[in-house]
Amino acid sequence: MQAMYLMVAAVVGMQHPVVPRVVVPARAHAQPALEALNALDALGALDALNALEGLNVLDAFDALDAVGPWDSAPLQGEQDPTDSLWRAARRAFNRGDYASAGKLYADLARRYPDATRAGDALYWAAFALYKNDDLVRARSLLFTQQERYAKAATLRDGYALLARIQTALAKQGDSEAAAWLTEHAQPVEPARGCPDEDDEDDVRVAALNGLLQMDATNALPILKKVLAKRDGCSAGLRRKAVFIVSQKHGGETEDILLDVARNDPDSEVRQQAVFWLSQVGSDRAVTALDSILRSSTDPELQDKAIFALSQIHNARAAQILRDYATNERASDEAREKAIFWLGQQRSPENAAFLRGLYAKVTGEDLKEKVIFSLSQMGGADNGRWLMDIALNEREPVEMRKKALFWAGQTGGNLEQLVGLYDRMQDQEMKEQLIFVYSQRHEAAALDQLIRIAKTEHDKELRKKAIFWLGQSHDPRAAQVLLEIINP
Repeated sequence: MQAMYLMVAAVVGMQHPVVPRVVVPARAHAQPALEALNALDALGALDALNALEGLNVLDAFDALDAVGPWDSAPLQGEQDPTDSLWRAARRAFNRGDYASAGKLYADLARRYPDATRAGDALYWAAFALYKNDDLVRARSLLFTQQERYAKAATLRDGYALLARIQTALAKQGDSEAAAWLTEHAQPVEPARGCPDEDDEDDVRVAALNGLLQMDATNALPILKKVLAKRDGCSAGLRRKAVFIVSQKHGGETEDILLDVARNDPDSEVRQQAVFWLSQVGSDRAVTALDSILRSSTDPELQDKAIFALSQIHNARAAQILRDYATNERASDEAREKAIFWLGQQRSPENAAFLRGLYAKVTGEDLKEKVIFSLSQMGGADNGRWLMDIALNEREPVEMRKKALFWAGQTGGNLEQLVGLYDRMQDQEMKEQLIFVYSQRHEAAALDQLIRIAKTEHDKELRKKAIFWLGQSHDPRAAQVLLEIINP
């Protein structure tokens, strides 16, 4: 609702009133580590954008009724005795006078406890007090709302706001707030629903987020209780708990993550634990990841273990990946991933290993992954190796073409590439060379395309050179094409 409201407000140029939805910033303290997940999750947000296509602005305005009251359109009739207080409170809130707004909303609830607006007034009063840093009074009003107004439209928002207030108070040493977070972070009966880890409106998720503000000594015992659950309904909470554990650098962090990675019944929870072990990076973590990689039958868990090892920059982790890449009993898909991540580390040891591995593997996909990984490393030795593969007539044509392509893409010696054309006998290799020239921006590459377009005896090869000249914006290419058209 908040995202839709902001969109509509931008369209019509309105002054944006305060929206009651309060989002707990669960991951603010883990941003550096979370950036490592970019290889995994960021595109999911695009799905939300697709849902906005075709949205009718008038329909969006209708939906804004749920956001909160408007000064110009009261929710009740003009004779409602709460109208004047409600309007005055809203005006104070919108101009940032939170002290006055909190008093007016609280007065409405006190003077008219049976009014339809009384429960929502308590929420808005608490929100105003929260904005004014009067956290204890704000908490008291939200407790009152929960006790007396179970049908208030803002009750769910009230729970989310209360979690945020309790988090702030617990950080200040408030024992009541810490006890509340402890209680509400626990998984409970399925009657309350099974929350997802990203359901920030669920009070249990919000309470778990609050543990990010608590020190490891106080937070870890609560998190261990959450992770001890084995029912399917608590899986979302366990995933959230794994993340929070990973941000606590206490002595137990490693033990908890290792236990979850090995024993949790939910595959996604185990994968989360394996991923965060990469941030621990200890010898025990490396040993555990090696064990998971070799013994697990879950391909996704193996992928996470390979990735985690690639993020631990020590010699033993790299050696485990190299050993796994040679393991013929492992699946080709997993070996390909190990080869890929070895290529991303760009060490001399990994480069030498991959060059030697190429001759030992038999699958084309594995060979292609080796070629790609070495091309990503760069360096003169790898460039020469790629050219050797391209020139080796004993190699399959497809492998030679791929080696030639990546040699061209990664800045291989252009003089050597130009000299290759007349030495090549294979038609497909010549076609690949023409394409490689078309992707280079040096004048010598264009010169070679022009020469082929003018002098090549093979009609098909000439046509390909002419085509790529047509894609060039160089005036010389245009002149050559004109000469070909009008000899």
